Amino acid sequence: MDTGSIAWGITATALVLFMTPGVAFFYGGLVKAKSVVSMMMMMSFGALGLISVLWILYGYNMSAVGGPMEFAGNPFSDFGMTSLASGEASNTDLLSATYGATFAIITIALISGAIADRAKFGSWMIFAGLFATIAYFPIAAWVWGGGWIMNLGTTLFGEEAGLGVIDYAGGTAVHINAGAAALALALVLGKRIGFQKGITKPHNVLLTLLGAAILWFGWFGFNAGAEWLNGLANVGLIVVNTLGATAAAIIGWIVVEKFKDGKATSVGAASGAVAGLVAITPACANLTPGWALLLGIVAGAVCAIAVELKFKLGFDDSLDVVGIHLVGGLIGTLYLGLFATETGLFVGGGIEQLALQAIAAFAVLIYSFLVAFVIGFAIEKTIGFRIKNEDELAGVDTSVHGEEGYALVD
Repeated sequence: MDTGSIAWGITATALVLFMTPGVAFFYGGLVKAKSVVSMMMMMSFGALGLISVLWILYGYNMSAVGGPMEFAGNPFSDFGMTSLASGEASNTDLLSATYGATFAIITIALISGAIADRAKFGSWMIFAGLFATIAYFPIAAWVWGGGWIMNLGTTLFGEEAGLGVIDYAGGTAVHINAGAAALALALVLGKRIGFQKGITKPHNVLLTLLGAAILWFGWFGFNAGAEWLNGLANVGLIVVNTLGATAAAIIGWIVVEKFKDGKATSVGAASGAVAGLVAITPACANLTPGWALLLGIVAGAVCAIAVELKFKLGFDDSLDVVGIHLVGGLIGTLYLGLFATETGLFVGGGIEQLALQAIAAFAVLIYSFLVAFVIGFAIEKTIGFRIKNEDELAGVDTSVHGEEGYALVD
């Protein structure tokens, strides 16, 4: 690789890694003041530490397969990347592996928002390691590493059709995956004490806005980063779509919020931005900018409505991981079946692209939900996943970590 492409690869990797602290700020501002340390530092940074280690040891090996019939790669094929580090193309290969790690890290960190204020840290870490191993690493292989989703178009319609599942940066592997797992854990851990609409207000709106800004900043590495392997051929389109869809989603969310609640809020704008980023993730390289704007409007508006479903359906997704990441990921993935350049149903293609997108989306949703539910249920019934009621009322920070986010002196 030329030095410019390598430099962009390093930059993109750093941008995506920075997104996990962005998640920490975004989530941290939304929880109670007495849960901010747990949410920001321990659950997000805990995932950052654990998943990085697992990825280097065996996760990268599992994220690529030799054929579509393989479930995942052999975790012990190059344990600890020993052989990879000594290869002739080690700069390119190691940088690509590190870039992939950042996707695994943020996927796991996203899940934690569904169980804010009521989860044990040790149990969360056990869940994070098991879920990454059984769900994320294999799904990454299915989507990007030569697995069955990557080859689904050829399997169903033949190579001559030139069709395949489109998921450029992780609508299925990251957002549907994390959102489905979040729903499962919300059901396993149950509702917070006093769960109802307005149960808690964001304790620090500025932290949430800062987190959203960091996420938007880092998302240019998330979406455009992989183009360092393609000679930056489509980077301009990816960048403008990442900007446009996100901006449009802010508008879509706050318009719905205004009609629904009478006021447009800054937290709503931040949430709309994240919804737009989620939706454009799989579609960033395969839409014209106009269709990307429409996707953003739709995603912002629908997700603004979807976050209210937890009150109607009775599951406590603390920070709306389901309403934003699962719903936004589904919208972005399925939208490609309608408007993907040349292959979408309404832009010159047929129903085939929509069928491919739907199969991939719902297969990942079902698999991730089941894996997360089984792991979470097993942890809850053995060592316990949820903290005691008195600890929840006292606050996770002091009861679990012995720390406070704010040391206020009279």
